[in-house]
Amino acid sequence: HLHFHVHFHHVGPAFDYVGIALASFASWVGVPGPGEALLLAAGVFAARHKLDITPVVFVAFLGATLGGIVGWLVGLFAGRSFLTALGPLRSIRLDAVEKGEQAFKRVEVLAILLTPPWVAGIFKSGPVLYNVVNVVSAAVWAVAIGVGGYYLGPPVLDVVDDMGTVGLILAIVVVVVGVLLAMRRRQHGAVRRTTERERAQS
Repeated sequence: HLHFHVHFHHVGPAFDYVGIALASFASWVGVPGPGEALLLAAGVFAARHKLDITPVVFVAFLGATLGGIVGWLVGLFAGRSFLTALGPLRSIRLDAVEKGEQAFKRVEVLAILLTPPWVAGIFKSGPVLYNVVNVVSAAVWAVAIGVGGYYLGPPVLDVVDDMGTVGLILAIVVVVVGVLLAMRRRQHGAVRRTTERERAQS
């Protein structure tokens, strides 16, 4: 605890840690924000001794956990009420909520991980299950991105510095072209298999 206290107050301004916590909170509430990018950058700064990685990961985890809880509560009390309120197309909205909840419950843990927290609230994910998944996923998120930036960020930045701007642009172009070609081959393969299947059936 003393080690954490000393580093939190003497390595890096407290405002930086507050900013990381707020960005993590916003991302986990479900608002598109710079949570991942800021946490990754903070990990790189920590590797260069401008921040300390322990409070970086801790405040990111805390902000993400609280954001997930708030987002879930918003969905539970406001989101569901909004979707089921009196008004146009209410029967359709009620039916959509009911069917969505059934689908959500079938793969609840996976659905919690892959959807914004207010979706779990709308579909009445239980507090015990939701909070366990929320805490575990927030911890994995904070450690993976924060520590990943700490260990992997500086070598990547060194490579970029060595390549220069032109080299970086060329590398991005190569990656994009490679992805597009792979997608095109996959689409052509799917079309070819469909055509062959139709010919076999006829």
